[in-house]
Amino acid sequence: MTSWSRSTCCSVLALALTCGLAAASARAADAPVTQDRLLNPDKEEGNWLLHHRNYAAHRFARLDQINRENVKNLKVAWTMALGGVEGGGIWTHGGLEGTPLAEDGFLYVTDGWGSVYKIDAHGGRGKLVWKMDPKTDKDWAGAVACCGVDNRGVALWNDKVISHTLDGRLIATDKKTGDVAWQAQLADPDKGEVITGAPLVVKDMAITGVAGAEYGIRGWIAATDLKTGKEIWRTYTIPAKGEPGSETWQDEHNAAATGGGSTWVTGSYDPATNTLYWGVGNPGPDWDHEYRPGDNLFTDSTLALDADTGRIKWHFQHTPNDPFDYDSVSEKVLVDLPDGKKLAIEADRNGFAYALDRSNGQFVWGMPFVKRVSWTKGLDPKTGKPMEYDPNKPIQPYLGKPDRTNTVATICPGNMGGKNWPPTAYNPDLKLWYIPVIESCNQITVKPAVPGESFKPREFFTGGGPKQPERITGSITAVDVATGKIAGKLETPYPLLGGMLATPDLVFTGHPSGEITAHDAKTLEKLWEFNTGSGLNAPPMTFVVDGKQYVAILAGVGGAWDKWFIDSTPELKSMQPGSMLFVFAL
Repeated sequence: MTSWSRSTCCSVLALALTCGLAAASARAADAPVTQDRLLNPDKEEGNWLLHHRNYAAHRFARLDQINRENVKNLKVAWTMALGGVEGGGIWTHGGLEGTPLAEDGFLYVTDGWGSVYKIDAHGGRGKLVWKMDPKTDKDWAGAVACCGVDNRGVALWNDKVISHTLDGRLIATDKKTGDVAWQAQLADPDKGEVITGAPLVVKDMAITGVAGAEYGIRGWIAATDLKTGKEIWRTYTIPAKGEPGSETWQDEHNAAATGGGSTWVTGSYDPATNTLYWGVGNPGPDWDHEYRPGDNLFTDSTLALDADTGRIKWHFQHTPNDPFDYDSVSEKVLVDLPDGKKLAIEADRNGFAYALDRSNGQFVWGMPFVKRVSWTKGLDPKTGKPMEYDPNKPIQPYLGKPDRTNTVATICPGNMGGKNWPPTAYNPDLKLWYIPVIESCNQITVKPAVPGESFKPREFFTGGGPKQPERITGSITAVDVATGKIAGKLETPYPLLGGMLATPDLVFTGHPSGEITAHDAKTLEKLWEFNTGSGLNAPPMTFVVDGKQYVAILAGVGGAWDKWFIDSTPELKSMQPGSMLFVFAL
């Protein structure tokens, strides 16, 4: 094995950056973002062209101008105030959960209401080039946005910026002028459907998921032709009668019609097999699982779909007949190991991390990544199902669950999950996977749903609700993906609600108390922090402009925490709404 010194590695990186910059300068301004560029992000290390940086959802950048030796010198390079703070519907204010995209010195950023900002980052400062305001109907959409006024970012395709709005539209905006080229209505807030996730561009399609399980929607994933704005396919996550999986809804009142199964986190894509990997959320009603006997496919599942047709190739269900609101929407990280294994890994809200063979969905390993799991004794080492799971029982006998007899119960992890939507990051060199963890328990009260009475369009259909009787904390948890074992855990005083970024020897994350922190990639030791003064609910990213590396993060806490979970972190009640982009450099 060849041993390289750090100076040699830095020289190689400098050469790579120089080549990348030369390639960028050779491209015309606002050059088209082709499928070839999206398939080869490592050829443009200074850019961040996809939501998760690459199709495999690694959120890893091989940039090391900022490294463990000098990160302590990181300072604010510039900031930019954004809009989108205003409230609507049941929400008093918007929040920021997006990941900026970076292309050749320009950033593309969204606020919670789906306005898109193009920012020129050249010259060590930020200058607004244009803003596209989609004029979202705030009260109409905000009234059925379960968990906040949120938008997690855009996609780039050809000469367009592709974005979603909370009121269910897909918009193509001219990258140079900021003019809207076309828009299409995909989701229907009249049914309780909204869109919060970033689109994923594959070939000439935008792949879209939907939110709204708490309103009794029937979830779906859809593909739109970006050349015409027309729908190519739509795959429902709740099967219709007679379709495969429909037999797992064993009630007599058509519970599947309001079965949930939303798909609100951006998935991943394997071009070698032309397969999309997408997560599916909880069944509805959330907590009254006796209303919907059966496994309730394809809720709480990982799906592998043919990208061209939307056909489901395989599925793996993590929590059948879920009574805990344990969505499985988390991003599926695609990992290739030296022994030839090709995995799709996921940190589930149920508190377990899973590795699946991504060719067929077979369980490879699973383990708890949170400190407390009370709802099951563990996972079956062969099947990956909870130990208590009985395929012959329509109502699953999980431990300590709330039900119609014992209507109040405490569950660990709580219904926000051991991990919520904030994305993980994976360092392919160290084979370490970094999870933003919520260390929690909460109390669930079941309110039985009544067929024909409880469900009302555009109203919560949850079968009960949570309370927060104890403090909730968090952790950065590192997992060795080759062994499926925890390699490190750094406790944090608050839950991690923003997500992770990995570079060769660092890991960055944001905290709801306002700090962005950098940690040693191996030991998780904290090496740097900066307090933005506004809660962080978005993941960091990194990019290069004019040969210089920057780290960026959106600051402005929103979402569900300060509405329903704040009693578990009372100090965060003082955090004020905000909407600011922070950019750091040495």
